[in-house]
Amino acid sequence: MSFELIFLFLAGFFGGVVNSIAGGGSFITFPALIFVGIPPIMANATNTFASCAGYMSGTYAFRKELAAHKDELLLIIVISLLGGVFGAQLNAGFKKIATKHQHASAIGGVLLLILLLGVSIYGGFFNAGLGIIILSYLALAGHTNINAMNGLKLLVSAAVSLIAIALFIYNDVIVWYEGTVLLCGTLVGGYMAANISRQLPQKQVRGGVIVISVATTLYFFFATYLA
Repeated sequence: MSFELIFLFLAGFFGGVVNSIAGGGSFITFPALIFVGIPPIMANATNTFASCAGYMSGTYAFRKELAAHKDELLLIIVISLLGGVFGAQLNAGFKKIATKHQHASAIGGVLLLILLLGVSIYGGFFNAGLGIIILSYLALAGHTNINAMNGLKLLVSAAVSLIAIALFIYNDVIVWYEGTVLLCGTLVGGYMAANISRQLPQKQVRGGVIVISVATTLYFFFATYLA
């Protein structure tokens, strides 16, 4: 087995772990694809394809927590799909160029849905950091159970990714071989991490979310201002 295959699988595994616990796994998987020579636009699309497996396996692991929110799942999925379409269309455009409360008022509820649409558009356009942004949205919407929030986060991420993947396939921007190896890693890592986090005290999981969020912020700071 070549170094490239092992490297991509491990990147996918750890990316899936990070995505299940908090979000930001794409800051592992996306650079890994760039490292093995995939052009940025195709790496972005391929990363969305590969990460989706981890989102889906993690969502399945959190199925009991999601059952408590079954009344809102359909609307969340529909909004996420719409946002994924718009975001992926933005990504396709770049390819052509290159070559807080659950019982909110009615107006507040509409604004939260618009915000979710915006989050989903971002996720369809660029997957990196999506999980952390969704967790922030869920906290604003009034959710407090971190395991349920992680399940909803993964569900939204999966919906956004699936619709974006369909458009990426249509525009032929997915690198299948490397993407499939990465996908296998995220599938395993996402499921394992979700199962483990369900057994941990919520305080520890929240601590993990904070650590990953701070690390992501520092990554952006150094990449933007000090690179």
